[in-house]
Amino acid sequence: MPDVPVTWLGHASFRLDSPDGKRIYVDPWLGNPKCPDSEKEPERIDVIALTHGHGDHVGETVELSKKFSPEIVAMVELKGWLGDQGAEIGEVPGPNKGGTVEAAGVKFTLVNAFHSSSSDDLTYLGEAAGVVVAFENGTTIYFAGDTCVFGDMSLIGRIYSPDVAVLPIGGHFTMDPREAGVALELLGAKRCIPCHYGTFPLLAGTPDELREHAGGVEVIALEPGETTTV
Repeated sequence: MPDVPVTWLGHASFRLDSPDGKRIYVDPWLGNPKCPDSEKEPERIDVIALTHGHGDHVGETVELSKKFSPEIVAMVELKGWLGDQGAEIGEVPGPNKGGTVEAAGVKFTLVNAFHSSSSDDLTYLGEAAGVVVAFENGTTIYFAGDTCVFGDMSLIGRIYSPDVAVLPIGGHFTMDPREAGVALELLGAKRCIPCHYGTFPLLAGTPDELREHAGGVEVIALEPGETTTV
């Protein structure tokens, strides 16, 4: 079956295409300063997967759901809140950590993350999570979301064996390159796509710094709008 194209849209936003041709957006903040103009207006969306409720990850989910009616995968509290904001969320509640749901033929599992999660007005939106995306061709991608490194990443590696780990490296709000290097050891992942860096000066970590701390791991540093296949 075909490989899975992964396009970085700046910050922590990604566009994926499943082998069956379904289009998935992860944390679609398409108004971020690094998102190319050509990517700000999606053609179609079949699934939106969210790691947590902060505005730089939820992004334009409500508006996009009204336009495209995608399936939304998000923590149960976050998904309910999105419905209260007018998003099209359907009748099935969101999962919680350890829960797996299938959307557009792709399996999404919420896993642990260490971070906060709230709306701009500080409404509690459940805990932050990572998302393991398992495609029908066997490819598995782990989106860590916003988190520090934590020892149980070894369990994520043991259970899900991700082909690629998508890790934040900017620091300040998340892990930095040094912590991300340890995260890759724990996960056992041989490929990493870094994100959540360079959007603002405060997010100072770089892919080159990550390479210094992640020996033996292929660091796939994409430019915003660039696509790789995994």
